[in-house]
Amino acid sequence: MNIGRTPPPQVPLTVLTGFLGAGKTNLLNRLLRDPELADTVVLINEFGEIGLDHLLVENVSGDMLVLASGCLCCTIRGDLIATLEDLLRRRDNGRMAPFRRVVIETTGLADPAPVLHTIMYHPYLMLRYGLDGVVTLVDAVNGGASLDAHPEAVKQAAVADRLVLTKTDLLLSPEERSAAQALSRRLRALNPAAPLLDAAKGEATAAALLNAGLYDPAGKSPDVQRWLNAEAYAAPDEGQGDHSQHGHDHAGQDPHDVNRHDAHIRAFCMRSAVPIAPSSFDMFLEFLRALHGPKLLRVKGMVALADHPDGPVVIHGVQHVFHPPLRLPAWPDADHSTRIVFIVRDMPPAFVEQLWGAFAGEAAPDTPDAAALTDNPLAPGRGGLLGQR
Repeated sequence: MNIGRTPPPQVPLTVLTGFLGAGKTNLLNRLLRDPELADTVVLINEFGEIGLDHLLVENVSGDMLVLASGCLCCTIRGDLIATLEDLLRRRDNGRMAPFRRVVIETTGLADPAPVLHTIMYHPYLMLRYGLDGVVTLVDAVNGGASLDAHPEAVKQAAVADRLVLTKTDLLLSPEERSAAQALSRRLRALNPAAPLLDAAKGEATAAALLNAGLYDPAGKSPDVQRWLNAEAYAAPDEGQGDHSQHGHDHAGQDPHDVNRHDAHIRAFCMRSAVPIAPSSFDMFLEFLRALHGPKLLRVKGMVALADHPDGPVVIHGVQHVFHPPLRLPAWPDADHSTRIVFIVRDMPPAFVEQLWGAFAGEAAPDTPDAAALTDNPLAPGRGGLLGQR
């Protein structure tokens, strides 16, 4: 009988993404030589009728699997679920060596969101795998042009936990180096919390790229402050200051480049010192994800609930899919305010702030958006996110 048996520790899963030609396979080759990636299963997604990328990966063995032809942003999601489940079955039955980590290398055209959805929402996979992070590579030579021309490249950079700038050693002229510096500033504005590492300088090591998730891999305890990194979203002219008033901080954006794809993306941290009722928080999230889910590229935060003042609830969402919340027994620091990091597309931060104020009782719900909530059938929070606990 397995009643009451504690499930085995979650296997960390890292998503390696980046636009076409960014150098994902080269980086993966280097990483696989690191002892930190011993006992790692690598899933390589192919695009096209004949997969070639895996032929470039050294030491292809039974631990190197190639998913069926297709793109992770569409039909292959079912194949990914089946592959991840099969890995666990083979591991549990002793038909393959135990593995400590899984790395998924996506195609350059892939939207990483469906991969994250797979891990965050599938009831069995979310029990056995833990999302460690998204690593996005950006080509220093062509990265600016890719961001200009392809919204997928912007999304890959926006949702990353780690950003890696590749091919900086190929920048020879002063003009090329200046363009790369502008690209670095652009990436920092697009995703302020993600460390930006230079692969040519040896900064993209396993130690720097891995263990970016919520849990400390050594103690398996949540390290919310490191994972959330809310301080990275503070405006340069703001001090640590008093958070007694509800407010938000914005990452800088260039108002003159309105045609750039990343001009539609905003990264900000919303703060609130007033604990919110669980039912009101459920309604807030239900409204956002049901009616504006595609605009929520990523949401991470710790929330102060009125019924549990001693510790926050930790949330993590990608578009309309949210991982079941984790209730912490205590706050990780002396600041007991709600801090939610949003990376959104075509959604003004003021809208999120007003919506929060309406549900949290920090502002009168007299705006059209807030007033509409009273007639929204999704708003009452029946079976909401906190109800999943």
